[in-house]
Amino acid sequence: MQAMPKWADIVLIPLINLLLAFLISGLVILAIGEDPVEAVSLMIDGALGSSYGWGFTLYYATNFIFTGLAVAVAFHAALFNIGGEGQAALGGLGVALVCLMLPWPHWTIALVAASFGAALFGALWAIVPAYLQAKRGSHIVITTIMFNFIAASLLNYVLVNLLRPAGQMDPASAKFPEPTHLPTISDILNGIGIPFAERTPANVTLIIALLACVAVYFLIWRTRFGYQLRAFGKSEQAAQYAGISSVKIIMITMAISGGLAGLMAINNVMGEAERLVLNSVEGAGFIGIAVALMGRSHPFGVLLASILFGFLYQGGAELALWTSIPRDLVIVIQALVILFTGALDGMVRAPVERMFLSFKKREG
Repeated sequence: MQAMPKWADIVLIPLINLLLAFLISGLVILAIGEDPVEAVSLMIDGALGSSYGWGFTLYYATNFIFTGLAVAVAFHAALFNIGGEGQAALGGLGVALVCLMLPWPHWTIALVAASFGAALFGALWAIVPAYLQAKRGSHIVITTIMFNFIAASLLNYVLVNLLRPAGQMDPASAKFPEPTHLPTISDILNGIGIPFAERTPANVTLIIALLACVAVYFLIWRTRFGYQLRAFGKSEQAAQYAGISSVKIIMITMAISGGLAGLMAINNVMGEAERLVLNSVEGAGFIGIAVALMGRSHPFGVLLASILFGFLYQGGAELALWTSIPRDLVIVIQALVILFTGALDGMVRAPVERMFLSFKKREG
């Protein structure tokens, strides 16, 4: 007999974990001499109270959707991909090469090609740790986190020695040509008569991120490979007994995961900076782990968790701008969210399960 209904596992427990994280965060804000109610009000108003705030919130959320989906796909196969940071960074290199090396007549064609380049470079960077796990037994957690540092060093070398324009001191590529510049959300909405603040980085990549959520859902729950992937994640030995190749599952799953992480570069490299710079990922690869955990590795949950973390990023920037609360406090809030939705999940789950079991006994 199931201890509690599915909706409680997907909605109720994450919501309680989130409320506990915000409660502790409020106590921390109170301890440093600030008003937690005012702080929350300022965060909500700054991140969600205007189209300008929504523009930044959705921009951050778009990054987290891609990295969250990348981690979620790997989770379903019991693989812990911590390499999203490096895979997204190499995805940016793929975007830069496509945008700089080839002439493009229009942004739509450039977007398709750059998406392919970003996914390809991200997938290739994930395939090496996948091969080491599948063939050599090297743990995927160790290899993917090591490849983050290798990716950072490789990108630094390429930018400084190969892509940096002559006479420029900044370790960054040249500006992408005008035909590769992506329209922003404000361009799209204002073009159809819906007023939206300009000068926000949210762009058409958000639509690609939403389509990626749909694609991942169909991949995991509506395809034969998705069934094999989930079966492998539940029990590797049982899957092998059923004729499912562990090498195939690991390699393909990690390639898809790396490709999704690489696609993040469309948003921040092609859509926002319009050039490749160092540290463009800015920790989004690691935030994807928290997003996948909180979203229960479901695309819709990942979407909601991404918006939450986008809210925290933008709301935290508003806190740092208008109050004496340090910007680092947002990192504390994020850490508490991760702590309660991950490590301390059982602390909430156990009493909730007991509560539902007691309800069922009374009904019986």
